[in-house]
This record gives sequence, C-alpha cells and structure tokens, in this order.
Amino acid sequence: MAEKPEVIVIGAGPAGLTAGWELVKRDVPVTVLEGDSTVGGISRTAEREGWRFDIGGHRFFTKVPEVEALWHEILPDEDFLMRPRSSRIMYNGKLFDYPLRAGNALRGLGVLEAVRCILSYAWARVRPPQDQTKFEGWVAARFGWRLYGIFFKTYTEKVWGVPANTIEADWAAQRIKNLSLLNAIVNAVMPKRNQKDIASLIEEFQYPKHGPGMMWEAAADKISKRGGKIVFEEKVRRIHHADGRATGVTTVVTGGYGPGAGAPEASRTDIGSEHRYSGDEIISSMSFSSLIRVMDPPAPDHVLAAANALRYRDFLTVALVVPESAGFPDNWIYVHSPELLVGRIQNFASWSPFLVKEGRTCLGMEYFVFEGDETWSMPDEDLIALASKELAQLGLVPADQVERGFVVRMPKAYPFYDADYKKNVEIMRGWLAEAAPNVHPVGRNGMHRYNNQDHSMYTALLTVQNLVDGAEHDVWGVNVEEDYHEEVSPGYAKAPR
Repeated sequence: MAEKPEVIVIGAGPAGLTAGWELVKRDVPVTVLEGDSTVGGISRTAEREGWRFDIGGHRFFTKVPEVEALWHEILPDEDFLMRPRSSRIMYNGKLFDYPLRAGNALRGLGVLEAVRCILSYAWARVRPPQDQTKFEGWVAARFGWRLYGIFFKTYTEKVWGVPANTIEADWAAQRIKNLSLLNAIVNAVMPKRNQKDIASLIEEFQYPKHGPGMMWEAAADKISKRGGKIVFEEKVRRIHHADGRATGVTTVVTGGYGPGAGAPEASRTDIGSEHRYSGDEIISSMSFSSLIRVMDPPAPDHVLAAANALRYRDFLTVALVVPESAGFPDNWIYVHSPELLVGRIQNFASWSPFLVKEGRTCLGMEYFVFEGDETWSMPDEDLIALASKELAQLGLVPADQVERGFVVRMPKAYPFYDADYKKNVEIMRGWLAEAAPNVHPVGRNGMHRYNNQDHSMYTALLTVQNLVDGAEHDVWGVNVEEDYHEEVSPGYAKAPR
C-alpha cells in the first residue's frame, strides 16, 4: 500500500472540518489551519452574554445520504431537534406564507391581483423576455413580470446590492427552480390543482439544539482526539509551489489563542511571526481569490486579474433581545419593503429554545452589505438603533421593547455571480491545475459557488476519497444541477442512523 500523504487543510468551516475528519478516520496525518479563533466559518454559532446566534440560518436538510450520515456521526441523535420549516414574506405591509397558500394569498393579494399575476404569466409565455441569462429575465419568463416584481425583485436586489438585471441567472436556477410562485397563485384560484407541487418542499428539518456551531466544535474535538492538529489564528500568507507541485504553506500569527476547540490554554506570544508547514496535498476552503493571491511564486498577471475580479457579498446580523411574546413562529421573515434596509428577520427561538433565555427571545435583523460600506462601518450602537427602528416600522415590535442588542459581522458570506465570474473561475482553475494540481479547492468560498452547507461538506468528502481512496470524483460537478436545495426529490430517503 502506498504511503499516506501528509495533508494541510486550510479553513475550519464545514468543508475544512469535513476534510479533516475524513482524513483522520483514514489515519492520514492532517493539519487544519484556521485564521480565526473559532470554528465553523459562516456556519458558526456566535455567542454573546449567553445568547446564541445562527449566522444566516442553517436548515439541516440534505439529499446526499453520505452527508446525512456524517452529521449523525459527528453529533449524537439526541443533540438534534426536528424543527418545522416555516417562513413568510413581508410584502406591502402584509405577511404571506412562503410558499404561498391559497387562503393566505387571496386575503393578502386579493382575487384581482392574483388574476393579474396569472395574466402577466400568460403574457410572458407568449412574449418571453429576450435575455434569460440574467436573474430578471430568467424569473420573469417562469413567473411573469408581475410576480417577479412582487416577490423577487426587491428582495434579490437587497441581497446582492445591484440591479437584478445584472445578476447571472445561475443563482436563480440553483436556488428557486420548481419553487413556482405561479403555482401558488393558481392554487389560490383553483385549490385542487397542483397541490403536490407546493407540498414537495420540505416541511421539517434537523437542527443542532445549540446551533450549527455545536456540530463544528464537536468535529474539531473529534479531529484533535484522533491525532489531527488544528491551529487557530494563523492566516495563510504564502502557498509555496515548484515544478508543478505545492510544497507547503507559510502562515502569519494574527492573535492569541481564542476559545476555539483544540486550542491550548496558554496564550501565544508570537503574534506577527511566520510558521512554515510542509504537506503533500493541500485542501483549501479559503476564498478562491485569496488562494490565487497567496501562491508563491505568484500567478501570472491575467490569473491574478481574474482572482481580483471575483466579488463577494458580506453580511451582518443585529440580534435584538425582546420579550418572548414579540416572537413569531417563522424561522425567518423575508422583508421586501424597499424603504427598509433589513432583508430578513430570524426568530432564534423558532430554531431552538436552547438559543434563547426564558421569557425572552432574540430576533436577528439581517443586512446584506459590502464590507466597508456605510452600513458595515456603522458603530454597533447605531446599527442596534437602526434595527430597532426598522423592527418597529414593520409593526413587529415597538422600539421600547428592545432590551439589548448585539452585532455580528460576517465577511465574504456569499460568492457573487456577476457576468464574468464563470470565466474568471475557469481561468483560475486552469492555471492551478497546471501549477499546483495537489491544491484542491473545496466549499462555498473555496470554489466560489453558492453552495449550502451540505454541498460544501460533500465537495470535501469527495476530495478526500479522491486523494486517499483512489476515487475519481468530479468535485466541481457537485451542485451544478438546476435543483432547488430544499425540495424533496422523488425517492429521497434519509440515511440510516
């Protein structure tokens, strides 16, 4: 049997820790390098004064049995809750069930508006938008211009911060295929028709009782106990390569050891110093653009230009402590009101009662931003005041009932699908395959692909199978099908526990 490689894993989010766990299970020497003081990446659970916040909301549902089994390998069954899938849309001051239901839609839109939406769809079928390569045309062709304007345009432009006619249709195809709001309106008028289409969405999902970070803290602990090494607060400064192979990684120490799992108790005294790690294979979940920029020797100018052209949308949550009575049953509410900056509101108690405290709940006001813009740069107290004001404007909670607020910022939350992102990713992939084919991008930011947590984990799992088990999976083929992430596939069955 061939000697097992030494593997460096960059990043301790879902993809990086999945890779680390799969490697130590195979007795492969692994070092996980994490620039932050904690694990989980965007799937971490932030904690402030005993309150826990899920960054963005993570429904544990997957159509990939291997990932399902992995979840329950990392956490015991008793640490999972089964939670109802519940979300609504705030449009024109009214709340609509999402997906729409007949009675609710009729009361909210009214029969006349529902008929207008159907006629708009019919016209779009007769005269479809000429350009369906962009989000706007893709959605309008499938739902009609009127439904597009009501339920898609404003929220999507909040998420991405640009006009919807500049966003690539890939995002729509990946996220909302078969989630037909047209069918919902048709069902509102003719209730007996197409009910199974709406019911095909998942109705419940699993959730770790202390938030998704609970899983990644457990994964890090398991990796350490099996002999893997996890290094915190060291950012990758250079990835060395020569003669068509990467040979190692140089990091810079950015801080003392934080509270992350696996960190030693003593604080570090070598902040600013560099460390060198050697490895036979490198699995990277750091952003693809950053990966290319740290290659040493540097990538050619045209490859660096492609890396620098990739964009990201950043994210922040303002968590407001309010009386329990001010909560709502939804996991989140989508806010389409263009006059408000908030894009979505989570009720953390609806995810898990273990995230909140007795008699109170915590509402997460979510803002989609660009790092460094006006909203991102606001002092925390100003953001808390803004979120409290907008919560009151929505008629959900009077501002004087907000007891406390906390701000959590998350850079590079969403890879940006602009007109050139595919071309730029292909340029970067092509060069990396020649210069250092033993560097393997995985995960959402690692591959610049809007993956959910389960698909990010799957890319890492398949990569380890390729490296150690001799498999030949096309990792870049994961999640390229136009298939909505939370729609139940025919024949879908959960993996045995």
